[in-house]
Amino acid sequence: MFLNKMAALSLMLVSSLVFAKVSIQDEMGTFEIDTVPQRIVALEFSFVDALANLGVSPVGVADDGKATNVIPQIRNKVQPWTSVGSRYQPSLEAIAALKPDLIIADGGRSAETYQELLKIAPTVMLKSRGETYEENLISVAKIGEILGKKELINQVIKDHHKRMDDFAENIVSEQRFQFGVTNEKGLWIHGPKSYAGSVMERLGLSTSVPDERENAYIATTLEQLIKANPDVFLIGKYGDKTIIDVWQENPLWNLIEAVKNKKVTEVEPLLWSKNRGLIAAEIMAKELEIMVKQVK
Repeated sequence: MFLNKMAALSLMLVSSLVFAKVSIQDEMGTFEIDTVPQRIVALEFSFVDALANLGVSPVGVADDGKATNVIPQIRNKVQPWTSVGSRYQPSLEAIAALKPDLIIADGGRSAETYQELLKIAPTVMLKSRGETYEENLISVAKIGEILGKKELINQVIKDHHKRMDDFAENIVSEQRFQFGVTNEKGLWIHGPKSYAGSVMERLGLSTSVPDERENAYIATTLEQLIKANPDVFLIGKYGDKTIIDVWQENPLWNLIEAVKNKKVTEVEPLLWSKNRGLIAAEIMAKELEIMVKQVK
């Protein structure tokens, strides 16, 4: 009996240390939590990337109804989860059924449902959609702190920067790179304030869109693309038939520097547009390292 009481007391003492209150600034103000979350629902792909770096598996993910929307390099680092639906409008019922003790939500997309999410579990609102590379690092650090893994995530970020520095040394080019996503309806190029654009900037590459453009994602006509005139054009296609296929039949298409020099490359849009985070950034950096060698 005495041993049992001592064991219980020891557990309480450890718990009091582990469950110290954490207070951070999120998109809604001050977020506080006094327990280490065990059942986490992530409402954006970038949050899954952050959790994977911490060795933590979410119980639920807003994966747009398909687990393979999360790239395999991230998916393979966590346990299977339950889909809670679309990132744009996740199912509150599905989230509640998982009995989470933390919801990580996007400060933009989830603003309208914030109060409803709070009724289910503590909800931290962080930047995801439209965030830059640097803003993602801030969100990653905050997630690590919330999970009681501040030292670990700081080391993870430090190691990540070392790898990115190594990539940057090998990625040296005066050519202007541009990434954009396309479907049947149009083309949206990702400027310097987008995640892909800011990753390229982190690696020392310049894009063909002026820095003063505030919009991260810019709807672009063929004429505007010709004016931007990238030296290397990276295209993420959604669907078998896109507006690019139409433009390729137009003689003006051949005025683009990247087209003239056969420097148009298809890339995976899930990686380059949707799955933001440390893991995604390093994969993008590796692909850019290969591309730079090919287009010299």
